[in-house]
This record gives sequence, C-alpha cells and structure tokens, in this order.
Amino acid sequence: MEHNDKARILVAGSGPAGLIAALGFAEAGFGVTLVGPDANSTDGRTTALMNPSLKVLDRLGVLAELRPQAAALKAMRIVDATRRLIRSPTVTFRASEIGEEQFGLNMPNNVLVPILAKAVSAHNGIKWLKSIVESWRLDADQAHARLANGGEVSASLAVAADGRLSPAREAAGIRAFARPYPQSALVLNFGHSSEHGFVSTEFHTETGPFTQVPLPGRRSSLVWVVKPETAQELAALDDATLSARIEEQMQSMLGRVSVEPGRQVYPLSAASPARFAQNRVALVGEAAHVFPPIGAQGLNLGIRDIDDLIGIASENRDDPGARRSLAAYDTRRRPDIWARSGAVNLLNISLLSDMLPAQLARSAGLNALGSFAPLRAFFMREGLQPGSGFRAIAGGLRKEVGR
Repeated sequence: MEHNDKARILVAGSGPAGLIAALGFAEAGFGVTLVGPDANSTDGRTTALMNPSLKVLDRLGVLAELRPQAAALKAMRIVDATRRLIRSPTVTFRASEIGEEQFGLNMPNNVLVPILAKAVSAHNGIKWLKSIVESWRLDADQAHARLANGGEVSASLAVAADGRLSPAREAAGIRAFARPYPQSALVLNFGHSSEHGFVSTEFHTETGPFTQVPLPGRRSSLVWVVKPETAQELAALDDATLSARIEEQMQSMLGRVSVEPGRQVYPLSAASPARFAQNRVALVGEAAHVFPPIGAQGLNLGIRDIDDLIGIASENRDDPGARRSLAAYDTRRRPDIWARSGAVNLLNISLLSDMLPAQLARSAGLNALGSFAPLRAFFMREGLQPGSGFRAIAGGLRKEVGR
C-alpha cells in the first residue's frame, strides 16, 4: 500500500521495544523505517511479559511461536528474607484469585528477540536499515536522522527506542534525571531438582530482591540484587559454590540447584525524563523510564508506551509527530510511568533503609496484602493493567447498588 511519506515513522533502536514499535506501527498502516543493528540474541536475561503485553504480541502475530519456549507465571510470592527487627509475612498472589489462568509468561530474551526480528524482516511495511543514527536534526515539520552508513532518513515522528542513554532524547532537548543505586544485579539461569509449579518467588533482602522466575522444565531464571562488589564476587565463584549459595538463599525451596553457563552483572539505576515527547521525538521503553528489576514492570511498561503512542498517532494520521499529538502522548503516559517507577523505587529504597519507619511501612503494606483478599486482587489487577483494579471496584459497587 502507498504510504504518505510525510507521516512516515522512524524507529531508532532494535532492542525488544524498537522491534515491537516497528511491528505495531506497520500493522497500524504506517510506513516504518527501523534503524538499528542486527538484533542481539546473546542476552542471557529473561523477560516476564504480563497478559496485556501478550495480547499485543498476539495481535502482532508472534505469540504462537513464543509460547512453547516460555513458562507460565501462575503465582507470585514475596518472602521477607531480611534479618531485621520488623519482618513481613509471606504474601502469595495467585492468578486464579482474579479469574486468570496465569499472570503472564517468562521467556528468554534470546528467544523473544530473534522471533521479533524475524517478523520485522518479513513485514513489507517496514524498511530495516541495519546502521545506527549518528546525528539528529529536528525541524518544525520533520525529524531527520543521519546514519553511520552515510544515509539519511526523514519522518514525521521519531520513536526513541534507543535505550537508557537515548541519543534521540538528548537531540530532542529532553533532560533526564538519572541516579545510580548502590546495587548491581547478578543475572543467570539455573536448573533445580524440584518442580517450580509455575510460581515466581521474590525474596526481599537488605541489599535488594533475589527473584526466581520459572522457565520451561525444571529451570528458572534469577535476578539477584546485591552490592556491586558482592555481585562481582558471586560472579567469580565456581559453578558448585555459586549453586550452593543460591540454594541456601532460597532455603532449598527448589531442591538441588545447578547454575547454567552465562552470568551477567548489571549496575542498577533509575532515570526519569522531564517529559516523554518533544520536537518530533516520542520516548518509549528505557528511553522513557529506567528503574530496578522489581515486580516485572520494565518491558510491560514499554509495550504500554508503544500501544498508547500508536493509538494517538492513528488519531493524527496526517502528521503523527505534530506538537498536539506529542502533547497528548506525554499527558497519557505520565500517570502510568510515574506510578510504576515511583512504586518500584520506593520499595527498593525501603529494602535498603535501616530506618524503622521504612521497615514498618513495607511490613504494614505486605501485611495488608497478605490478609485482605480484595486488596490483593486490586493490586494484581493493577499490576496487569493500570486502571483495571479501579474498574473492578467500580463494577462491584454498581452490582451492590443495583441490588
């Protein structure tokens, strides 16, 4: 189909967010140019995608291929493994409590990324230029990207899916407030002798969360947040010693543990831009929000960015990068991004804090979630889809009033 070139979409970045944005815009009928190197499939991390994100991937035609290589998340458990004066009860969230079979699927990035890349390469609405943007020129009616291979691309709207240090964000003049945390995450996969039962467990410790997430078979992925020097020490251990340390940290919950090859250490930080769109550039994924890996929020939030941006661009087809369209995107994303990153950062800070009030607040919050099912259901619904917890309450009230 012929595309209005004025309304072309330029997606910068070929990580998961960039690939999903390119597919989504092309499926919505826009002409898309994706600029980014061949997709990296050596990333050993996994991504837990919640049901609303899976619906988006289903719409894009990639879910069926992902499903057999992913594990369902049917329950999530929070265990207070701090040795502090005030400790919280264990809280278990079950998808069945809110009438869902699962919260989502956990999948290896080295499965997710190649499947997305294959779909992008096969889509005739997407031109994938395997280069990187060397410099940006943003004028009143178009965004222009000069590429490292000498080419130039112009578009009405530039989608910045170019990561936490986003050059596109910088070119648009959007300031980002970043702060490093005194933490690093050790990331790896491991086998275990007992079944995980599709339960993910987040152990809260004084240095941050230790999170086990199911993979297919008797395997799980691990994100272990510790002090940066501890992360390096753990990463340097031999397989047998590290396996024993992990088993001990999990209180042998999954039996014997054996770590798989491929350990990675990532420093943690938080970053939030002053706005989410400006000067023909809209931010998605890590260009729009960076926070610690707690509660499986990262790419799910990025997919909501993309979904909202496509919706707004579709209402402004003649010029999706116009000021009015970008202002609408900024307004729509702000509450969701601020609420999610705020909650995660707060929880992380409460774990790091030795102050009694922070411990009390965290303990009281988890206590309430543990003992009060409606509150638990509300948080589970909100965790999947912002606003759905409130909608369920409103629906319940309407039923009561209608009686």
